[in-house]
Amino acid sequence: MIDLEGVVALRAVATRGSVAGAADALGYTPSAVSQQVKRLERNVGVALLERAGRGVVLTDAGQHLVAASAVVLADLERIEADLQLAAGAEVGAEVGAGVGMAPGGAPVRPLTGEVRIGAFSTVVRGVLVEALPALRARHPGLRTPVRESEPWETIALVASGQRDLGIVHRWGGVALAMPDDLVATPLFTDVADVVLPAGHRLAGRAALTPADLADEDWIATFDSTICRQWLRRLFDGVANAPRVVHESMEFASHLELVRAGLGVALVPRLGRGPLGEGLVAVPTAQPASTRDVAAVHRRSMAGSPALQAVLGAVVAATRDR
Repeated sequence: MIDLEGVVALRAVATRGSVAGAADALGYTPSAVSQQVKRLERNVGVALLERAGRGVVLTDAGQHLVAASAVVLADLERIEADLQLAAGAEVGAEVGAGVGMAPGGAPVRPLTGEVRIGAFSTVVRGVLVEALPALRARHPGLRTPVRESEPWETIALVASGQRDLGIVHRWGGVALAMPDDLVATPLFTDVADVVLPAGHRLAGRAALTPADLADEDWIATFDSTICRQWLRRLFDGVANAPRVVHESMEFASHLELVRAGLGVALVPRLGRGPLGEGLVAVPTAQPASTRDVAAVHRRSMAGSPALQAVLGAVVAATRDR
């Protein structure tokens, strides 16, 4: 019998490119992931991983198993969702403690289980810190572990089954590649402003173009991030810009570096607290710096009451945006 836990571990190795990366995504130790894959190899009788320098790669058999298991795991998710729906129907006639009414009149009882979430940092502090406590109050037995990740990593984690719900963003209408088996729910559009010292020569403008900002020193996220990609795209056609001199993954650090007079930064409004004294925020124009935020999940989980409850809480928390 093929061990499903081992299959999930092997798929994580394939997605993340290493045992350590798989362990990080799954919340296990590298040793535990290795043991899961070795147990799977004993079950199927063939090698699934092989050494490649200091790392590992999937053998042909391992690649075949990862590809073939996608359909099986999707079917299992659909069965699990059907069972959850059936369990809900069994208590449809219940009236009493722990049973409420959904907006459509259907009885609702607290859900249990786990929905793993992948999300970018600003939506964690700008949305999830509001959505998850409200969800826990209604469903105290429903676990919702959160992992911060870049949008393309989140999509890979959801597609491979390592996360169940992802919240992603795409800048300026630029497409974000998404597998056919994922479903996207649009949430809202966020805006990013150029944050400058209050005494900066451009601080009084209503909007700023890339040409206005061509000579500025910039504080930005790392080169591998989607926010940095947008900053580069913002300056398409402008020679020698942007000139990034300081790098940090924390927008709070960006604000303090700007406050210290060390440059300017493009900072999203989502999850951004009050700027305080000494800073001003000015939107960009031609183009505007906006990003569309969406939730994604596997199509096979569409019928899961637990996933729908989490998605509903996220939608509710973003309704006024």
